[in-house]
Amino acid sequence: MKNSTKNVYLKSIHFANISMKKYIALFLVLFLTSCQVTETIHLNQDGTGKIEISKLREEHSYMQLMGEEYSKEDVFKDTTYVFKDLITKHSETFSRLPAFEKAIFEKFNTVQVHVKKSSIEKEFHTTITQNFTKIEQVADLYKTEEYADDIVNNYALVAEEHYYSVNFTFDGSVFKRTVRITDTAQFKKQQEEIEKLKTRFSKFKVTQDFVLKYQFSRKIKSVSNPNAVISEDRKSMQLQFLITDCLINPESTNLEVILE
Repeated sequence: MKNSTKNVYLKSIHFANISMKKYIALFLVLFLTSCQVTETIHLNQDGTGKIEISKLREEHSYMQLMGEEYSKEDVFKDTTYVFKDLITKHSETFSRLPAFEKAIFEKFNTVQVHVKKSSIEKEFHTTITQNFTKIEQVADLYKTEEYADDIVNNYALVAEEHYYSVNFTFDGSVFKRTVRITDTAQFKKQQEEIEKLKTRFSKFKVTQDFVLKYQFSRKIKSVSNPNAVISEDRKSMQLQFLITDCLINPESTNLEVILE
């Protein structure tokens, strides 16, 4: 293959991959507008713990949005994987990645994913978990499935269109959930797209709950968001949002919890 022809071919694959990623991203937004997402953290006093993100498709909501296409679904998938195993399985692809991409993926090494998709049982559920010795080690878990897809299909990480990151810190007394906008241009673009979706689906009554559920070993002294509901023993809290509101303004989910 001549160099010029080869370059055109490679570029066409690159743009095809980007187009596919955009399609997947749009599908994910559609999915999330009819979904229940719960972020659960159990944090011990020594800083160790476990985080779990559960995404459950709410069938009545999704049926409204999809209309006739809902009954045409034909899919079954029930699988569990550890991210590190994907890297091992696709080691040849991984070995060719630049160092900064390897570092990003390696932070997901211990992340475990369980995906259940059944059009017969009408059960669509994804659970992402990670144990940690320090909460600062937790990967940006909302990107897990897309990053796994990148490894499996050899997509370029630079084609990703994420516009915010989620990180956690804990110093023994103060826990923080920090969301930071990482791409302002993409952020604005996604805001516009989501506003269009909100207008398009405004006539439907859909479930789109995003819930933070945090458990601590000591009593909670204060929470930065006044809408947080603190348990009777003051060792756990729950805070609920609308998913579309979170996508339009991710920083609204920033949180600081001070322990006694």
